[in-house]
Amino acid sequence: MPPTDRSRDHTGQGAATTVAAHRVRRRLRADRARQLADLLRHQLLTGAFENGTLPHESTLATDYRASRNTVRQALDLLRAEGLVERLPGVGTVVVAEKYPHGLDRLMGLAETLREHGRVTNEVRTLGPAPAPAPVAERLRVPAGADVLYIERLRRLNGLPLSLDPGCPAPLVARAVAALSDPAWQVRSGAATALSVAPADSAVPALAKALADPNPDVRKAAVLALTRHNATEQARAALATATTDSDADVRAYAARGL
Repeated sequence: MPPTDRSRDHTGQGAATTVAAHRVRRRLRADRARQLADLLRHQLLTGAFENGTLPHESTLATDYRASRNTVRQALDLLRAEGLVERLPGVGTVVVAEKYPHGLDRLMGLAETLREHGRVTNEVRTLGPAPAPAPVAERLRVPAGADVLYIERLRRLNGLPLSLDPGCPAPLVARAVAALSDPAWQVRSGAATALSVAPADSAVPALAKALADPNPDVRKAAVLALTRHNATEQARAALATATTDSDADVRAYAARGL
């Protein structure tokens, strides 16, 4: 190949690599913006911003360890949903409609809002994540500590209403509780999250999860137990799983031993 052709070829490869890297960065920023928008949506729909005004962009960036561009993108998402509005000289204000409901007795969201329409649920994300400063303060854990992040998007008549639980919670307690969730995807994600939890708390819960009716949940529990197989209780649970009715569960358990 002539020198000029080789030079042109390398230049083309470099440009393609740069474009691909730029696309990856944009996609990652979009994902972070969506997650930040989810957290802010939950806060504003539950009245966390008492004066009706969100903190300044720079404050949000610091509190949630995000770039200013990510914060702006998250606020743009909330504006597109009609939840906030930008007012010159004031800042970003909450304009979301709140649905009235009684607080005299404990009810599920679908039951509470049955007069307003149909409530649907969608589990979008479940897994461990570092706690942003405002979340860590509320949960009374160190900033950056592992928490379990669950996104369950609830819609009212097809329109986004809330995320339930909607915000991070201490990893072990929330993951153990989520092992009893009606949705098998949540139970599976909870078992996976317990793979990074302390063994003394995680192993007993994972051992119980081996009786889950869904094989995907049992597989997740076996894989998590493998991370704790230095303990006698985890090895005993894995040995039990080698007789599971599901072939994959048996294979993972045998491999974990």
